[in-house]
Amino acid sequence: MSDIGILHALNTRLSRYIPPSIKTPVQKALYEPQSIYNPDKQKVESYQFEAIKYSFHHHYQNNSFYRALCDKNKIRPADIKTLDDIKKIPLLPDKFYKDYPSGRDFATWIANIMSVPIPKITIKGKNPSFDDIITAFQKKGINISYSSGTTGRFTFIPRDNATYTLGQYAIARCAIEMLSHWWQYDSHAYLLFPNPKKTHIYVGQVTNVLFDMVQNVQVAIDRAITTDILRISMGFTLNFKERMMNKVIRSSTKKMNTRMIDDILNWVQHRAEKKQRMAFAGAPFILNLAMDRLIDLGITYDFGNLGAVLTGGGWKLYEDKRLPVEDFRKKVFDVFGIPPENCLDLYSMVEGNGFMIHCPEGHYLHIPSPYFYPLALDETGVPVEYGEKGRFAFLDSLALSYPGFITTGDQVKIYERCPACGRSTPVLDPEVERMGGEEDRGCAAEMRRLLLDG
Repeated sequence: MSDIGILHALNTRLSRYIPPSIKTPVQKALYEPQSIYNPDKQKVESYQFEAIKYSFHHHYQNNSFYRALCDKNKIRPADIKTLDDIKKIPLLPDKFYKDYPSGRDFATWIANIMSVPIPKITIKGKNPSFDDIITAFQKKGINISYSSGTTGRFTFIPRDNATYTLGQYAIARCAIEMLSHWWQYDSHAYLLFPNPKKTHIYVGQVTNVLFDMVQNVQVAIDRAITTDILRISMGFTLNFKERMMNKVIRSSTKKMNTRMIDDILNWVQHRAEKKQRMAFAGAPFILNLAMDRLIDLGITYDFGNLGAVLTGGGWKLYEDKRLPVEDFRKKVFDVFGIPPENCLDLYSMVEGNGFMIHCPEGHYLHIPSPYFYPLALDETGVPVEYGEKGRFAFLDSLALSYPGFITTGDQVKIYERCPACGRSTPVLDPEVERMGGEEDRGCAAEMRRLLLDG
């Protein structure tokens, strides 16, 4: 099927994520290009500039704290006249979204960082939990997703329906563009993350669209996970009761893991017997556990091009052990017979909607440039040249409910073009590292601690 045919088929399945009319520059940058990763250079720069300029103007006009930051830096929407000018847009450190109060003040903090009208939110109780407030916002159409690092401090990001819908379409569009040689709707997928219907953890929420992309989806972690459960399971307890809960979680982890791996292996066997198209999506350490069990049992499969793997979240198997991505792809091929070009990794973060995915040819991380502008910064915050290491920052035009102009704790190299394939947009080197002094992060890290270290 041609790229246009794939896009038409995908848009048919994702019609509820597409507005009836494409009007704004942000919408045009996401929905109009026939390719997210290989558009015409002149067109992509036009989309990029207009979308980011529009988003910047939106936040400046509708977000008082961000406008104050811009005024302090003497940067206003009228100053953004060319694509090169967008580098002047003030950036927020990712730690900003960790600097929140508790109780009812948390709801006020969420409202103050948003750049869209806030409906009346009813918060019950004198000292509501984070999850109480998240639920109250959810009832009014605002999705608050979260992620955590090694300190146990959460990152909270509020997305209204418009921003959430844009992000869901974006991850589906980016994933299928790189797996277009595999994708058909009549497929089966095993989600190696929590059920998005039962949690607000970002790795669950961001994969909700998977249920629209393939016909049948099984989930590895099909239970409710709250902020308190995740925090306690990671060892950050506040009192005697929580310390006892941590012991209960630890004692049940082994049985839960055994049952989860048994379910995955049974699912694989069923797909193999019926010769069905199948994919794994999610945390690589969970798939690695399943592969280790199959190796112990002496069982291998030959799915070939019927199979695909799309991982995300990090490559630590345990706190002290990291699996090289190349070794993982070889293991997938040896155990499942799935070729390396069908085994791709996705890099993203809770603060943004930029989904960078391996190309099948060389496994470089391709940047969705029509709506997302990447930067690598030196120690003074000045962009470095292509091919040089720097702190990753980005301008995300899809983030309309909160300012998505952010510096991260990751160290990257950006190349102007992919060294391995012919796609035209910039790429990240596959090896993304944490900057010195930054806490460990990764979508899969919190799941690893919940399942293995809890």
